[in-house]
Amino acid sequence: MGRTYFVEEAIGQYLSDLTTNLKPYVTGLLIGQCSPQRDYVIRAVRTPPKEEQKEDHISPSKLASVDEEWITTHASQVSRMLPGGLLVLGVFIIATPELSKDSQNALRKLIFSVEKSLTKRRLWKPAEEEVSDRAALQICSATKKVVCRTYDVQDPKSSAKPADWKYQSALSASWLALDCTVNVNIHIPLLATSPNHDLEKNTKNGLNRWSKQIEDSVFLINGQIKDDDTELLEGQKKSRGNTQSSTQFSDVKVLTQLSQSSSHRSTATVQVCSGSINLKGAVKCRAYVHNNKPKVKEAVQALKRDIINTLSDRCEILFEDLIINEGPHKKNFEREYHVLPQRLFVPVAGSSVMLSDYKFGDEATGEIQERFVEMLDQSVQAEDIHIAEEVNTVDICPVTDNMDDTPQKQLTKATLLSKLQQNMGVVIAAAVAVFASIFSFNYFSD
Repeated sequence: MGRTYFVEEAIGQYLSDLTTNLKPYVTGLLIGQCSPQRDYVIRAVRTPPKEEQKEDHISPSKLASVDEEWITTHASQVSRMLPGGLLVLGVFIIATPELSKDSQNALRKLIFSVEKSLTKRRLWKPAEEEVSDRAALQICSATKKVVCRTYDVQDPKSSAKPADWKYQSALSASWLALDCTVNVNIHIPLLATSPNHDLEKNTKNGLNRWSKQIEDSVFLINGQIKDDDTELLEGQKKSRGNTQSSTQFSDVKVLTQLSQSSSHRSTATVQVCSGSINLKGAVKCRAYVHNNKPKVKEAVQALKRDIINTLSDRCEILFEDLIINEGPHKKNFEREYHVLPQRLFVPVAGSSVMLSDYKFGDEATGEIQERFVEMLDQSVQAEDIHIAEEVNTVDICPVTDNMDDTPQKQLTKATLLSKLQQNMGVVIAAAVAVFASIFSFNYFSD
């Protein structure tokens, strides 16, 4: 028996509107949540056109011309904007009847490409019992016929299996949210043998080690440790008949183990290092879970992944920003402080779920709004953008004797990226500093 996808009713109208477009075909992503019993689709997002297509109003006429790299890049960008519990769980194509025969082959190829791209970025591994089916939705622009199939992305030779596609109103209007703030203090040594001071690679390796600590942490939900197989809502009343968007929040505390048990043997390793990266601050994390008798382990797993993803994604965004502003082959190594982007949340109409994004301190609201339109095809009002982390000043202490005694100022991203004066050899620094929500990225070398 195939899987069943329960789909937010508004998606039906969204897809119908896309069929009125005169293009031979339209591709896009399906966003939602998997669970052992059923899957939920709460958003569908069309693939944004390339700049040359916008300017010249050119539309590809054959499915063979589907830009696989462009679609997978879009999926990677969208995945950064999804809080814990949500993922890209499929791909859709709306095509004219004459292209319908080729649609399924195109969908299969896209599903495996998207999954490969997303897996490459993850610092966590899927559980053995986790759902690995992804949806391939095909819609005929003339007849409006909907055909949904699934492919097992863990099996490269997987064949299509039929799946049910059922619309439901107010599907995610009362989903459950888990919130927590995790203090981060990560020290990442840079080996002297590391070529060209590869900050991005070393940072990812350090975050990979830290992610294992998060996986092994203890999670207190509303002050209690709950058994994995317990229902998350056990002992709580579930509201019925209320179609208004409402969120039931659970406050979560994360207890990280300081040391291994005595049964594990520990050894020390001495390594010659040329510097270090320090990530220090606090991250705001959030995960959503369906309200159909969710288990504690589903909720905790979603929150763990959000904790890992949010720090990893911020570092990726920072490195991308540095490459754009300073070039990919920076050779001038001195002490630097950088601020990682802050997290923000934006509501989804008719849903209790909020989507996520990141902003630098000097980034205008209009840029955020443009990104939501481009990536998620969603218009956002300025007043609906909720910054989850407060902006604080960053106190930078100079490490050299001849640093000017200039008054401290509230620092913008541009100031923080500026080079600090130094008089001792080559000094490298990059890190996250600070209070409740702003991060600096410190990188030290001898």
